[in-house]
Amino acid sequence: MNKLATFVLAASAAIAGNAFAQSTAPTAPPYAPLTTDIKANSPYSAYVQDARGIIVRNPFGLCWRTGYWTPADAVPGCDLPLCVAPETLVNGKCVAPAPVVMAPPPAAPAPAPAPAPAAPVVTSEKVSYSADAFFDFDKSVLKPAGKASLDDLSSKLQGINLEVIIAVGHTDSIGTDAYNQKLSIRRAEAVKAYLQAKGIEANRVYTEGKGEKQPVADNKSSAGRAKNRRVEIEVVGTRTK
Repeated sequence: MNKLATFVLAASAAIAGNAFAQSTAPTAPPYAPLTTDIKANSPYSAYVQDARGIIVRNPFGLCWRTGYWTPADAVPGCDLPLCVAPETLVNGKCVAPAPVVMAPPPAAPAPAPAPAPAAPVVTSEKVSYSADAFFDFDKSVLKPAGKASLDDLSSKLQGINLEVIIAVGHTDSIGTDAYNQKLSIRRAEAVKAYLQAKGIEANRVYTEGKGEKQPVADNKSSAGRAKNRRVEIEVVGTRTK
């Protein structure tokens, strides 16, 4: 009993002088005295001990530390967990921070789609030539001026996906209908033959004679009859813009 009284006095002096209690958790249940004997025989014990060398606990189950306590003296089950940075104490446990997830680099923008190729456009060009410039009167043989006109037309066909050329011959009203019909066909065929000689496929050229059936002017005057003597050439094909 004398020894116990002496210990209690010593413990009280140690608590009043340089001992301190750990942070307490009001919800922590009481624990039985820790039986581990830590530095029982040392005057510089890290924890307050009773006469038996047993570490004394506070009412919340945590051990009483002395002023000599360092983290290196921590006893399992005696202290709250000692967290090492970057860990933090959460609900009595050391919790590491969530790993930082690096956002993936932004995806490279998709290349702009190539512009769609231009669709070919169907073209139709119709030209009317004076038959007097192409042929002598009442003839179906091409004159030099007529050939030059067809040469110019052929050059304009470059870059066109040719489908068909339609050559239609016309006459004035002088002469019989039957004669004028045959004359208009012979003149259309003369145009086809010349274009074929320029490299245009024969099956691409269609000929037709209208004779005096489709006048564009009055046949009562010489000026009107000259307008009616004509060769109309229509070119149909596709061209890419």
